[in-house]
Amino acid sequence: MPAVAWVTIVIAALIIAVTAVGLLRVILHLRHVHTTLGALLGGVRAVADSTRTVPEVVPSVNANLAPVRAWTETV
Repeated sequence: MPAVAWVTIVIAALIIAVTAVGLLRVILHLRHVHTTLGALLGGVRAVADSTRTVPEVVPSVNANLAPVRAWTETV
């Protein structure tokens, strides 16, 4: 096999190897982003639960204050 063919094979192998390493780095970065976004989403859900709207909370507050209202009506 001529030397030019070997040089072509070596260059092609180097290009493929560099491309594979680049793709592996992209995969690793995307996995890191995925875990970070998962943690962020958990935090956002916690904040959303802590700051839910008033109409969702009012019935439970009214239910908890029912004994107080009953007592004040007797006074």
